[in-house]
Amino acid sequence: MPRDIARKVLELESRAILDLVPRLDEHFDRAVEALHACKGRVVVTGMGKSGLIGAKLAATFSSTGTPSLFLHPAEALHGDIGMVVPGDVVLAISYSGETEELLALMEMLKRLDVVLIAMTAQRTSPLGRYARINIDVGIDAEASPLGLVPTASTTAALAMGDALAMALVELRGFTPDDFARFHPGGRLGRKLLTVAHLMHEGEATPQVRLGAPMRDAIRAMTDKKLGMTCVVDGDGVLAGILTDGDLRRVLGRGENILSLKVDEAMTRTPVTIGRQVLAAEALGVLEARKITSLVVVDGRRRVEGVLHIHDLWRTQLF
Repeated sequence: MPRDIARKVLELESRAILDLVPRLDEHFDRAVEALHACKGRVVVTGMGKSGLIGAKLAATFSSTGTPSLFLHPAEALHGDIGMVVPGDVVLAISYSGETEELLALMEMLKRLDVVLIAMTAQRTSPLGRYARINIDVGIDAEASPLGLVPTASTTAALAMGDALAMALVELRGFTPDDFARFHPGGRLGRKLLTVAHLMHEGEATPQVRLGAPMRDAIRAMTDKKLGMTCVVDGDGVLAGILTDGDLRRVLGRGENILSLKVDEAMTRTPVTIGRQVLAAEALGVLEARKITSLVVVDGRRRVEGVLHIHDLWRTQLF
């Protein structure tokens, strides 16, 4: 019995979403264009269950490159209307299009230079008449046994809002690198971090010139605290690296380290990587080669930075 009810709910809600597809029309296109052209923020508003859907959509917009906030209609009537400024786009969600608090807010918004998009089942409803753009999210029936609890209707509104957000992602050319910037602390964002996000670059990159005395190389290794230094030619092109392991091997041969030039002890074929490689891929290279650092180079093998395994530990990629 419970599974029969669950099956019916899932079938009704999935049908509600699929029924939206043939209703995508010029209103949807105009909504995407208005959101893309917005110079301010996208203000999402709705009461009750529609408000909860609105809060989620505002978060989705913000995390995918469209500045957005959620405005509670009742709170707006008690001062929060100040959150809305000329140039904003307001996305109002109400299945009936007759929610009193929302209509009162619409009356106040008439005084501001904002674009109003309505997401409702009734384009001829009071809310629909206030809006410049109307997106149809009507359904045949709710999925609740009583036919009263907002279920399929909120699912439809959520799916349509996601469709708007994803259309904007495509229009903005939003990239995985952009996503990582907006999600630096999340697991998804960490998966999309690149070497460029984590590497030591500029003054933090240990490097010495070919022919430099070993004393200079040891100083660079000590100052930068990465257990290695890059060795470059006059054009900044990588010629090799000197690591703690290289120094131990020289000592093991009984040689006087300080009497050598860096060229005489360095590794001439170090493992390198590009700055746009995913950090997770870089971790795989470090583990496979059993090394602790990768030199980051450009297409001409000029040194751009160094990625150390400790940088990856800090991102919790392990």
